[in-house]
Amino acid sequence: MTDAARGDDAAPILLAETVVKRFGGVAAVDGLSFAVRRGEILGLIGPNGAGKTTMFDLMAGRLRPDGGRILLDGRDIGRLPPHRRAALGLGRTFQIPRPFPDMTVVENVMLGRQGQPGESVLANFLRLGHLAETERETYAQAMDLVDFVTLTRLAHAPARTLSGGQRKLLELARVLMGRPRLMLLDEPAAGVNPSLLEVIIERIAAINARGITLLIIEHNMELVARLCPRLIAMAAGTLLAEGRPDVVTRDSRVIESYLGGVAA
Repeated sequence: MTDAARGDDAAPILLAETVVKRFGGVAAVDGLSFAVRRGEILGLIGPNGAGKTTMFDLMAGRLRPDGGRILLDGRDIGRLPPHRRAALGLGRTFQIPRPFPDMTVVENVMLGRQGQPGESVLANFLRLGHLAETERETYAQAMDLVDFVTLTRLAHAPARTLSGGQRKLLELARVLMGRPRLMLLDEPAAGVNPSLLEVIIERIAAINARGITLLIIEHNMELVARLCPRLIAMAAGTLLAEGRPDVVTRDSRVIESYLGGVAA
């Protein structure tokens, strides 16, 4: 990570400004504002029902905000569809990965490439040699990422044979295939056994070392403490606290939101 990436004065890669999302009469996200600094690993914590995943859906394009703005590198992306946001460098994983079960691990990763020429009908007829070369390049890149997430021995196994933790690693590789600049990770530690959790923590740190910014929703405080120099805490769709993990996790409002009060 560069000194510029670490600097508090650097322009944020993502900025949420008074974002609102309502479902009926309930505000799942209620005037939320925060910034993701370029090059950081930022943790997003809060009790179930705090609005964390809704906010991820708003940033990734599954939902559209009812108010406020979401800016990626200064560009308002609040109305863009998910594929346009992915093309701009925004990648997202899910709490429960759903790979194509009968495709192999490497084939699933290959699908993560953006703007493949084979998606054009005309290209399939007019540029067969170029398509074959691109396919070879895509396969080589996918295999490199399969190796990066430590799944090399399973590269040609059907994705349905993977454990929950291995599917999380596959999800990381798939998103990396799209060459993101910002990755949204939704509970990467959920349902993962301790040995694979260690691998996932190490791989997330290695992804950040490649210059990729990360925003992580997580309940596992070990992962948060080891990876995130800064946290933001949500409850009832609003921002409760922001700062170093040791400060945020001792904040009385955050403690109450987990143990009662807002969470109840």
